[in-house]
Formats: sequence, C-alpha cells, structure tokens
Amino acid sequence: ACIRACILADGRRVRQARCPAGCTCTKDNALCENVRSVPHAFPSDVVSLSFVKSGFNEIVGGSFVHTPALQLLLFTANTLDLIDEDSFMGLPHLEYLFIENNQIASISPHAFRGLKALIHLSLAYNNLETLPRDVFKGMDALTKVDLRGNNLICDCKLKWLVEWMHHTNATLDQIYCSGPPVHQGKKINDLLPHSFDCIIAEFASYQSLKFESISVGAFAFGEDQFVVFAQPFAGTCSFLEWDHVEMTFRTYDTIESTSTVVCKPMVIDDHLFVIVAQLFGGSHIYKRDTSANRFIKIQDIDILKIRKPNDIETFVIDGESFFVIADSSKAGSTTVYKWNGNGFYSHQSLHPWFRDTDVEYLEISGKPHLILSSSSQRPVVYQWNRSKKQFERRTDIPDMEDVFSVKHFQVKGELFICLTRFIGDSKVMRWDGAMFKEVQTFPSRGSMVFQPVSVGNWQYSILGSDYSLTQVYQWDAETSQFVPSQELNIQAPRAFSLVSIDSRVFLLASSFKGKTQIYEHLMIDLSN
Repeated sequence: ACIRACILADGRRVRQARCPAGCTCTKDNALCENVRSVPHAFPSDVVSLSFVKSGFNEIVGGSFVHTPALQLLLFTANTLDLIDEDSFMGLPHLEYLFIENNQIASISPHAFRGLKALIHLSLAYNNLETLPRDVFKGMDALTKVDLRGNNLICDCKLKWLVEWMHHTNATLDQIYCSGPPVHQGKKINDLLPHSFDCIIAEFASYQSLKFESISVGAFAFGEDQFVVFAQPFAGTCSFLEWDHVEMTFRTYDTIESTSTVVCKPMVIDDHLFVIVAQLFGGSHIYKRDTSANRFIKIQDIDILKIRKPNDIETFVIDGESFFVIADSSKAGSTTVYKWNGNGFYSHQSLHPWFRDTDVEYLEISGKPHLILSSSSQRPVVYQWNRSKKQFERRTDIPDMEDVFSVKHFQVKGELFICLTRFIGDSKVMRWDGAMFKEVQTFPSRGSMVFQPVSVGNWQYSILGSDYSLTQVYQWDAETSQFVPSQELNIQAPRAFSLVSIDSRVFLLASSFKGKTQIYEHLMIDLSN
C-alpha cells in the first residue's frame, strides 16, 4: 500500500491529498475547526468528517463531491443558518449526518437528495420553525431522526411531517410544538393528520360580463341551471346558461323592458314565470313558452299599487305560490301576489306610504314571516296567520333606522339576519326566540348589499361598497362571528347570488357602474 502516493495502473503517480489547513486528520477521521469553507480535498481513507466552530454560514450544493467515501458527517457549534439544495450530493455511503447546535433556520427542499444509505439524521438544537414538505423523500434507510431543541410551528406547513411520522419506520424523539396557540406545548408525536384544519377557500375571478346590472338570480328549469341579470340602462333581463364545452356562461335569451330593476324567476308546476319590475311603464309577468322557445308576456301588474318597485321575493306557503313586491314610492304599496292556477292576483297589500326598499321572506320558529326594510321607519316583521291566510304585523327591529335591506341565514339551526346601511354600521343580528339581538357590526361606506351566502359548510357574508372594496367575511364557528376573508374589486355592487354547476360553485356579482363579475369558489389546501 502506498502512504504518500498511489500508483495507477498505467504507471502514473498521483499525490495523496494532505490534511487541509485548519483540520486534524487521523487514519480515518478528520476534524476541522474555525475553517472558513468546506475544504475540497481530504485523505482518501477519511470516512468521518467533523466541523466545529466553523466560519461559514451555509452548506452549499456539492460541497462533498470530492469525499465520496464518507460514512459520518458532523456539524456542531457552527454559525450555519442554511442548508442548500444538493448539499450532500455524491455521498452514497453516508450513514450518519449530525447537524446539531448550529443556527439552521432554513433547509432547502432537496437538501438531502441522494442520501439513500443514511440511517441516522440529527437536526437537533437549531432554529428550525418548519421543514419543507417531503424533505426526507427517498431516504428509505432512515431509522432515526432527531429534531429536538427547535422551535417547530405545528401549522399546515408541517402537517406532512405528522403524516410521514405515522408511515415511516424511523423513530423520532419526543418533540414539542412552539405554536400556533391551538397546538402550542403539544407533542408533535401525539398529533394526527386530522388535527390540522388546512383547507381554506376563496372567490377567484372567473368571468367578466360586459354589461352593468342591478340584480341577479340563479334558478333551475328542466334539467339545466340558468342565471338572470336585470340591466337597468339597457332595459333587459339577460338570461345566461352554462356552456359545458367552453366552460363559460353564455347568452341564453333576453326579455326587453324599460329601466329594469328586478327580473325574478319563479317555477310553478314545471312552468317558468319571470316577474319583470320596471321603474317606468309598469311591471309585467312573462311565461316561458317551451314549444316556441321564447318568453311571452301573460300579465301586467297593477300600476296603482306598484309604482316604484325595488325588490321581489318568491315563496311557497302550504303548497301555494306567492311573490311580494316592495314598493319604494310614496303613493305605492308593498303587495303580495298569489298564483291561482291561471295567473297572479293581488292577495294582500301591506303597509302603504312607507317607501319600502327591500322585502325578505324567512321562517322564524317554523312560521312564515316577511321583513320589510324602509327608508322611513325601522324594519318591520310580519307573521303569516294561517287561518286568515294573511300577513300580520308582529314587531319591528329596534334601534335600526335607515336600513336598506335585510337578508337571513342559518348556522347550526340558529337564525341570523344581515342588515345593510348605506353609511354607518351594517349589522348581524341573531334571533333569540323573542327578538333579534345584535351580534356584530361592520362599517358601511356606501353599502347597498350585505348578502349572506353558503357553500357547503362555508358561511360567508359579502358587504358591498360604492366607495371602497367589497369585503368578504367568513363565519368563525369558534367565536360565532364573521372574520375578514378577502376583498373583491367590484364597481357599485348591488346583488350577489350563487349557482352550482358540474360540482363547481360560482358567485354572481351585479355591478351598477361597471362590468358584472363572476367568481368561482375554490378550496385551497395549505398543507400542499
């Protein structure tokens, strides 16, 4: 055997690498102290290499390609804070890797790539708060991983580690979560994948429609889903259908009208009716003629009662179909209409002279109710009298003047309402069995709509604004309140509605002064 030089087969002599400066070498071990970088050459019989109190801050890729025989590599008491991609490339025999008592805060996703023979990895006593997903991928020989002494945050970014721990043959010492608060102080070893709530959702811009609109509705007719927008300036009800090939909404049909404010669809016994509310020229009812494939006007609405319509609600009570129009003129009267088998007739006029801006149908304790919002009084609650088949005034909502509209939603059987104010505070209130009580307030800056919508288990409320961004709030089950979720840029939003098509959910947003917008509800897994 040669000591200082090796003779190759062709007779050439290659000088054996000497122990680098700053290092101490024995027969099979090298210890480097206070070196500024990783030396590129070591004696060929060195199989274990240690760095102590070194002056370099990162382990760069390919640092050990010149020492392929290494079986053990140790870093301790260094100022290291980063492990780069492929830092240990070219070490097929490495079995033990200790990176302990350093200042490692970041590890690249492929830092350990190629270490197929590694059986023991220690990253103990560093500054790690997380680990990149699948950083141990391909290290099938691992039997021991030591992560003690770090500040691991057990959030969705670390969910993969919990999953890996439940499937690997490697053992891990007990390690504790430094956060977030829900897991702080818990043993990571005791966590389960379902301990993490990593699914979030958002409304992502999907399609922009080149028209203004003031109201929007979604409905099913036959086996298809449709949406309809009221366009006040164009004077039309625009019906859209879903194009299953292009995956966009396309024009289906229109109803020509004048200064249209609401186009309300209503399906009765497989027949489609559309109540078209206009500011001028009266309001009308159309029916879909399926044989002729067009809308036909079948009825005019009493112009003496309905002078300035502002909102329409449809509902069914005891198998009978109704709609109600909120009238916002001084001379008009909010009126309930009933289907009699051939047409709609005036069933009941509610309070006149109050300039109603919105009407909401809902059930309170299983009984039909209406809530009327008005520019001249507090919201009024009407209850259906089943024997008289009439709505009777029950109460009003105290301390809520200047409410433009009221919309309701339910969470776990509890009834809530969203009350919109143009300027001031919009509010969420809860029914306590006797009255509505305030739950939460939201600053309103030009708000004409505060719409609750639900997608599966997700409950939202959307507060529009004429002067700022539209705010989307998400219901937090723990606090039983809404928390900010995202912002949408919509010019003068007036109405929101959801439609589900092909297992996808879309949010339709009418815009009074800009393009009508369509958003898709997307779920995002933060653990990926």
